[in-house]
Amino acid sequence: MSEAMDFKPPNVKLNIPLLTSIPVLIIGGVIAVVVFFWFFCRIEPGAGEIAVLIRKTGDNLPAGQVIALEPGQKGIQLEVLSEGRYFRNPYTWSWKKHRILDVPAGKLGVMTRLYGTDLAPSSIIASDGEKGIVEEILRPGKYRINPYAYHVALFDAINISPGHVGVVTALTGRDVLNYPLPPEKRNTFMVDAGLKGVDGMLLDPGTHYLNPYIFNTVEVNLQSQRFEMSGKDVINFLTLDGFTVTVEGTIEFGIQRNEAAYLTHRVGDMDDIIKKMILPRARGFSRIEGSKYPAVNFIVGETRQKFQNELENHLRTKSMGWGVDIKSVLVRKIIVPDEIASINRDRELAVQDAAKYEQQIVQAQSKAELTKQEMLAIQNREKVEADTKRIRAVIDAEQDQSVRLISAQKELDVAQVEYEAALFQAEAILLTADGQKDAITAQNVAEASVLQNRVTALGTGENYARYTLYERLAPNILSVLSSDSEGGIGSIFSTYAPVEGGAE
Repeated sequence: MSEAMDFKPPNVKLNIPLLTSIPVLIIGGVIAVVVFFWFFCRIEPGAGEIAVLIRKTGDNLPAGQVIALEPGQKGIQLEVLSEGRYFRNPYTWSWKKHRILDVPAGKLGVMTRLYGTDLAPSSIIASDGEKGIVEEILRPGKYRINPYAYHVALFDAINISPGHVGVVTALTGRDVLNYPLPPEKRNTFMVDAGLKGVDGMLLDPGTHYLNPYIFNTVEVNLQSQRFEMSGKDVINFLTLDGFTVTVEGTIEFGIQRNEAAYLTHRVGDMDDIIKKMILPRARGFSRIEGSKYPAVNFIVGETRQKFQNELENHLRTKSMGWGVDIKSVLVRKIIVPDEIASINRDRELAVQDAAKYEQQIVQAQSKAELTKQEMLAIQNREKVEADTKRIRAVIDAEQDQSVRLISAQKELDVAQVEYEAALFQAEAILLTADGQKDAITAQNVAEASVLQNRVTALGTGENYARYTLYERLAPNILSVLSSDSEGGIGSIFSTYAPVEGGAE
């Protein structure tokens, strides 16, 4: 049994150190793979960055092509990697980091495609798959665009100020000369959408983003403009009698919104409108109308006002169909030759002096009338004050009389009330006295009746008097009648109390 257990196959060797090193190798391999992936395969674009992939293996790009458009082609790939973490085989791929395209506020970006087929002849904007300028624009913001596939140029956005409009001219599209138009559209200054030329579309005030390679925008001022006819822009004309007259003034005008594009394309900017339309027509009218009157007429105000009104109506009528609105025409000064002006100046001075004297007379009359009115006003005021005082005195007297009457009436009423009260009081006293008299009389009658009854009971009045005396004195004098001496105090009552058994 022990021999069987000790049996070992021939040529079999157990290498214990080799078995223990295998896990170490596996762990080391895993760590090496992790380190390789983390440090050599990791692509991690940071905030505001993109990564452009470049394939090292695959099919070669066709001649002239810079971007790999098909899967498996070598070269720069069209798609980019945004912020995040990615892993690629460094044997197959390489990459480069770039900043994200940032279009700031107030700007726009125009992209130029750097790959694709060549641009068609006489074309400015590239179609899909063609090299060249792309029609789509980039508004303010951040964009992840491959810098090897597109070149982006920044331009200012179109800002239309308040009181202005933008006239748009299409730089691309079908050529009017090579495009058949209906009869009503031929020989016009405005074009329809899709054709080259001035478009009828107007841009309102605000910020607009248009591709500058496709559209050209001109800002047109719609606010009122003032053109000064002075300096080199004055109007000179010959009068009927051959004198030269100079006119200075101001023309206020504006551009109608609906005709802004038509006027801008047909005439030009604001200076062109003044020099080509307004000023020539004002000069032409002035020369024709001015030659109808002698020079002296332009010194008088009526002729000047008539000339101003006719010039305004003429300019408004002629400019209305062109989109120019003439608001007002003011002739500030008309200069005539001095030899004419001096005569009329003297005459005007004489007229002015006469008018001044007349004015002084009118002022003196007005002053006299004013003085008269002031004196009348003073008289009326004093009269009103006297009437007021009289009325106040009458009112005060009436009020005093009324107060006194009211006071006397109150005193009369009080006296009447007191009199009536006295009458009531006297009547009450009389009634009280009558009552007391009746009571006393009744009491006296009762007492007399009692006395009468007592006298009757005692027989005589003398007996009643004696009875009353005894009754009053008995409680206090016990021995008044018992005196032995003759002529004593009791003897004064002997008449009323005779001694028993005395003389008859």
